[in-house]
Amino acid sequence: MTSGNLTVVGLGELLWDLFPQGKQLGGAPANFAYISSLLGDHGIVASRIGADALGEEAERQFHHFRLPTDFLQSDPAHPTGTVKVQVDSGGQPQYEITEAVAWDFLEMTSEWRALAAQASAISFGSLAQRSAASRRTIREFLTAARPKAIRIFDVNLRQSFFSREILADSVRGASIIKLNHDELPRVIELLGAPEPVASKADMKTGAEWLLQASGAQLICVTRGGGGSLLVSPDASHEHTGFSVRVKDTVGAGDAFAAALVHHFLRGAPLSAMNEAANRMGAWVASCSGAMPDPDPKILESVRNAHG
Repeated sequence: MTSGNLTVVGLGELLWDLFPQGKQLGGAPANFAYISSLLGDHGIVASRIGADALGEEAERQFHHFRLPTDFLQSDPAHPTGTVKVQVDSGGQPQYEITEAVAWDFLEMTSEWRALAAQASAISFGSLAQRSAASRRTIREFLTAARPKAIRIFDVNLRQSFFSREILADSVRGASIIKLNHDELPRVIELLGAPEPVASKADMKTGAEWLLQASGAQLICVTRGGGGSLLVSPDASHEHTGFSVRVKDTVGAGDAFAAALVHHFLRGAPLSAMNEAANRMGAWVASCSGAMPDPDPKILESVRNAHG
């Protein structure tokens, strides 16, 4: 069991979510690191921005969020990433992700190698691996980390930016695999599961197959407003979620992951991880955007979750 402040890295895309009403800084690794920092750990974003106005504004936002900018690379040739976001009446987002942007060209540097060596946990996804350059850097970063560092593969099946090869490489060596109820059937089918996931009852069977196939320590299946399923080699736990008035779900899954990892690093039982993660995800879904201003009561309840 670990206590104290730990270094938790969000590795991959940093971008601006362009909503009809305005833009907000985002990207799963950045959202994850921000929530980790709110919980008291050293949340660090390792990404790349353009040498442009949006990149400068991203750095200013990092100062506002009290996130370090030391590991944001500046790209002189490619722009800061953007995503057009449309949110439906139920708060569900649709994304149009710009290609050939700065985070498609992540570089492994001596500073990043030192960061990898001190990280207690590293969260990475499938989206940032859409380009060969960033995929290579992400693999190098994970290899440079300590063997005991927790590697979280947060599946993010966006548009056509994934493949069987990327998924297979990413689950191999991951400590935690997080994916939603729509992604689980697609992922295990691509990875060669003998039986499809056809119902909610099959979710546990599918998660158990993925656990066995990957060698991970934990599989997490999120169900939106319906809670989540956690499956480890020794146990499983389901949570029904928390009812909130949803503004938008952008970043809710990343907040869920941050709270889950916070408690996983501290040896908490599955029930405590599930309660904390669902509470944090529900809170972000009740707010506008993925990086809301901190709510001390919510943060205290998440830190003290017992299940």
